[in-house]
Amino acid sequence: MRASASSKSSLCYSLLYCLFAWLLPVLSYADAFGVEVKNAEMTLQGNSYVVSADIDYQLSARAMEALQNGVPLYWDTHIKVQQHRDYFWDKTLINTGIRYRIQYHALLNMYRVRNEGSGELYNFSTLSSALDLMSTIHNFRLMDKPVDTSKEHYAVGIKVTLDRDALPLPLRPVAYTNPQWYLSSDWTLWPLTK
Repeated sequence: MRASASSKSSLCYSLLYCLFAWLLPVLSYADAFGVEVKNAEMTLQGNSYVVSADIDYQLSARAMEALQNGVPLYWDTHIKVQQHRDYFWDKTLINTGIRYRIQYHALLNMYRVRNEGSGELYNFSTLSSALDLMSTIHNFRLMDKPVDTSKEHYAVGIKVTLDRDALPLPLRPVAYTNPQWYLSSDWTLWPLTK
């Protein structure tokens, strides 16, 4: 028995409708979460270059659910300084960063943020307060020696990533396949000037 053209087209529309209905929740979250570097600058203070930046963290529903269930989230702020070279790849002069761990403690009803490099520990009663601490980098010392920006071209970059490899093992496959765990920013680059 042959199917008519109208039944084929209605089947095609039904499949497209089902596909769109399935993708709609994924697409609706596309702009609702992520990390973005808002402002960043590097200035010379005395004989040292320092970096300051404002970062906007918008956690997805899945990341907030994991956090509420006691899963620690590790965030890495990567900072680099590169020297532009015409005939070779750019030379990386500085490649450093700041690593934070944020975790919710249900018994204490508080969020704990730890700077993994310095060991400093902070407690907050709300998630927004905890994220505010991680959102501001103020005068992070980067380089001691001033460079000659009149002869060479230098660029500074900053990027924030969620360390999905630090998640508990059962959660990692989900974190690599679910778009709600893609919470890293792009590189923000700007030229280094005095």
